[in-house]
Amino acid sequence: MRNIMKGRSVGLVLAVAVALPVTGGPAFAVPVVPAAPSGSPGAGDSGTTLLPPLPVRLGEGNPCTGASEQTATGVAWSQTALGLSRAQRISRGGGVTVAVVDTGVASGVPSLSGRVEAVGGADADCVGHGTFAAGLIAAAPEKGSGISGAAPQAQILALSGTDDRGVPSVERVAAGIRTAADRGAQVIYVGQALRTGKAELTAAVAYATRKDALVVAPAAPDAVPSEEKGPDGEMPEGPYWPAAVPAALAVVDFGPDGARQENAPPAYRPDLSAPGSAMVSVGPGGSGHYIGSGASLAAAGVAGAAALVRAYHPDLTAAEVARRLLDTAYPSDVPRLDPYAALSLVQDRTRPPGQTPAPAQMPHPTDPTPRNRSLAVAAGGLTTVLLLAAAAAVVPRGRTRNWRPPAAS
Repeated sequence: MRNIMKGRSVGLVLAVAVALPVTGGPAFAVPVVPAAPSGSPGAGDSGTTLLPPLPVRLGEGNPCTGASEQTATGVAWSQTALGLSRAQRISRGGGVTVAVVDTGVASGVPSLSGRVEAVGGADADCVGHGTFAAGLIAAAPEKGSGISGAAPQAQILALSGTDDRGVPSVERVAAGIRTAADRGAQVIYVGQALRTGKAELTAAVAYATRKDALVVAPAAPDAVPSEEKGPDGEMPEGPYWPAAVPAALAVVDFGPDGARQENAPPAYRPDLSAPGSAMVSVGPGGSGHYIGSGASLAAAGVAGAAALVRAYHPDLTAAEVARRLLDTAYPSDVPRLDPYAALSLVQDRTRPPGQTPAPAQMPHPTDPTPRNRSLAVAAGGLTTVLLLAAAAAVVPRGRTRNWRPPAAS
């Protein structure tokens, strides 16, 4: 990751991308997005789309992130990896509100049109990170593009957890979590990983839990400012808040190859992993797309999956939704999110949290005696049939060759 430096914006570095020049700024060639818009650089290569990188923060004096002029026409690898097409046949998140406590969610994004409510000034997003995350959670597919969020019918409640440069504060994030819970959000996504604020953020998560809201947060930052690194450039190892609060769901990222990006900030005790590298989503205006990476983007996917479950299983509490996502996750070093399994598998709700699901119980075998007798009769009958068939084939041939049985001695 690039260091955050005064006067410069910070983008998310992509291990799977190659930097290429694009009109209006840098872009990345993303092999996992199948097609480029006509007339754009790389349009002659049907396997490449050029997308600008998503900033993490904006340096002082940098302009706000604008609308992307590039559109990803295919389906992102993360959508396929999560099996969203199957999961969305069961649930699309309708009736569920997901709060986005981040840099804000820009108004006027077509794929989120009519489904965003903002608190205070959170309807403006200078950085673009909150809008990008909201797209991963709830963007509906648009004509000419296969990109969509996990829960494309969910409502978004936008709250500011940062200033207009994308710098978070404990007070803003804690207030955002509490306000989201008061506004009835069933899922609260926090896009920041803070190294301080244990008491305030633990209390805020506890408040949300009492209101039956599930808090989902990244278990690692997307980038580490140079001033937070050690003397030899080593990265801090957490804990990060509010993800480290036991009632929150802490999420780490992985990429198309199943691994995290090289030099990604270390994650602190993640509960769940989800796609987070080379993610494609909307920007703060228009219908174009950006590309980004980080644990915060993986957390957005988990928040969207939680919305799918809360819509399909409205009787589940926030704690039960978290448990369901964990219990149905694909086994790995850090369990991997599986939205379809979370929606479709039958779960024993009486089992204590954290206990491995019991294997299926097969019926006890019955008395084998009748079965053995039947097998013996069947075997005898089969032998008789085979002997008669052999005789029918051999005897006529013997007669044509004047075969005679041997004389008795």
